[in-house]
Amino acid sequence: MTPVIRVFEDAEALARNAAEWLCALALASDRRFAISCSGGSTPKRLYEVLAEPAMASRFPWSGVHWFWGDERFVPHDHPDSNYRMVCDALLSRVAVPDGNIHAIPTAGLSPEQAAAAYEKTLRDFYGADTLAPTRPLFDVTLLGIGEDGHTASLFPGHPALEEKDHWALAVIGARRRLPGDGSQQAGSCRTCPIRRSRAAGCPGSTRGPPSLVCRPRRGLGTITMWNLPACRNEEANDV
Repeated sequence: MTPVIRVFEDAEALARNAAEWLCALALASDRRFAISCSGGSTPKRLYEVLAEPAMASRFPWSGVHWFWGDERFVPHDHPDSNYRMVCDALLSRVAVPDGNIHAIPTAGLSPEQAAAAYEKTLRDFYGADTLAPTRPLFDVTLLGIGEDGHTASLFPGHPALEEKDHWALAVIGARRRLPGDGSQQAGSCRTCPIRRSRAAGCPGSTRGPPSLVCRPRRGLGTITMWNLPACRNEEANDV
C-alpha cells in the first residue's frame, strides 16, 4: 500500500488541514464513524482545532465514536494519560455523547486485564469476534511515527508485532523517546483493519509505564501521512 504524503509548512497548518479532512470524512459517512485517537503534541493541536466553535458546529458528534490506539497504564486523570489529553483538548469541550467515548480502562486492573477488557469493548462495538477482510473496525486511525520507526507502542522487533489472535495486548517495558509530537505512548493500540490511517508528525515520547497494544494488521484503504518539512523523507514504517 503506497501512502499519500502531505507536507505542511508548520504544525498549525497541518492541524487545520487534518481537522478539515477528518470533518469531511465524518460528514460523508452514512453510518456510525469510528476514530482511533493517538497521543502526542501533534494530534493534540488537531483535537483543539476540532473543538473550536467554527469546526465544532459542523462536526457530526452524535455519529462519531472515539477509541484510543494506545494508552499509558496510568489513571485517567494522570498528566501522562492519552485519555486525559484528548478529553482536555477536545471531548470535554464539545457535545459528544458519553456513550460514544470508549476509553481504555486502567483502574483496578492489571495491564493484561485491561487489554482483555478493551478487546471485549472492541469486539462488542464491531459486532463480531472475527474481523471481516472488507469491513474495518475504525474508519480513521491516527498514528505517529517515532524516530526509531515505532508507532502505537509497537516497536521494531517486538513480539507484539507477531500477535495473531488478540485485538489488544499489554506491552511491558516499552522504550519510547522524547515526549512530544506524533508518536504513541505506552498503552493499547488496536491493530485491526482500517479504512484510512493517518500518521501525523515526527518523533515523540520517553520511557514510561506498561502499555497495551493490539495485533498488527494491514490496513484497508489509504494511508495518509501528514508531515512537517523535516519529516518529509521519513517513510511509512507504521503498518
